[in-house]
Parts: sequence; structure tokens; C-alpha cells
Amino acid sequence: MKHDCGGSAGVLGGFVSAVTLGLPSVKLTLILAIVENAIGPESFRNDDILTMKSGKTVEVNNTDAEGRLILADCVSHASNQLGDVDLIVNMATLTGAQCITTGSCHAGIMTRTKALEDRVVEAGLMSGDLTFPMLYAPELLEKEFKSSVADMKNSVANRMNAQASCAGHFIESHIDEAYKGDWCHVDMAGPDSRNDGRATGYGVALVLGLCKAHGFC
Repeated sequence: MKHDCGGSAGVLGGFVSAVTLGLPSVKLTLILAIVENAIGPESFRNDDILTMKSGKTVEVNNTDAEGRLILADCVSHASNQLGDVDLIVNMATLTGAQCITTGSCHAGIMTRTKALEDRVVEAGLMSGDLTFPMLYAPELLEKEFKSSVADMKNSVANRMNAQASCAGHFIESHIDEAYKGDWCHVDMAGPDSRNDGRATGYGVALVLGLCKAHGFC
């Protein structure tokens, strides 16, 4: 688990750094998607149907697509329980497909607006935590999660159809419909890892860049 915790480690490091710097113009709330990932009597199984925090039901067709389940609950909570929120950023080592999509140096990002996409790319260039946009097309990709017994499945039907983007849309689909702010998905499976088996610390600088910390933007 040196790498699967990379998203939580990155946002935690970014949060602690931002608080330490005392950034005056930013209000940050940190939600860590930390769960026990082990076999046991309470583990979910293929064909289980889970009721998510959003109220939507998910048919499990891939138990290895587990990270998106807890992230979906996190964005649901952020979108309807935290009051006045104008931006939700979720970050995770979510898919191996991200490495195929944007490579090992650039995290793949998805946003709902071009303005935020440009902002995240620029923050990556300035901070050194590089990012590059992935396909954003929920109207084309949501069919990959179609289920006959639940609102959706947790993994795609066709692994060759923009799989990394599909994973992001799964998380996005659990954002409260009343939420009016923006959202950014950061899949950093590639840039999180070094060849020697250690993590890189990716994400800390990107968070500071998005917070417009001096020297990172």
C-alpha cells in the first residue's frame, strides 16, 4: 500500500502545508478517503449491491475498483454537508489506465469547465506537479456502467473505452445534483510512483498551486 494511499497522502500534505503557510484567502476542508483494504467477513463481493451515501445503488462487478466507491461517498458528503463550497477536488491513484492516457509524469485531470481545466494545468506547470486533461464526456461514457439491477455498476463494460475518464465520471455521478460549484478529478497513479518502489509526494505542490501559495502559482 505504498502507492494506493498516494492521493490521500498528497492532499494531506497539501492541506498541512497550506495551513502552515497561513494562506489568508483560502478556506480549505480536508476529507481523507481512508479505509481498510483487506479480505474479511464484512468485505463486499462481486454481485453485491451497495447503497451509496448519495442514495444511488451500485452493483459490484469488480472488487478491485474499490477506491472509487469511497471517493464517491466523499464527494457526496462534500457537495451537500459542508455548506458553501465552490470547488471540490478529489485526488487518487485511481487507475492504471491513467498512465496509458497521460503518462507517468502528468496526472490526468477532468473538470466541468474549461476555465478550471486551464487553472489546474497552469497550477501544474508552475508547481511542478504536472497535469494534462482527459476526455470529459459523461453523455457518451455513462453507458459503460449500466446495470439491470442497480443504478450503476462500479466498473466499465468495455475497458478499451476511455477507462480512466469513466472512473472519474463514476465519482462525479455521486455529487449532489443541487451542488452549483465546480469539480476537479485528479488521477495521479503515474506521477505518484518512482522506479525504486517509493512514492514521489505528488499532489502537495499541486494543492498549493491551486491555493495560489506564493512560489507555487
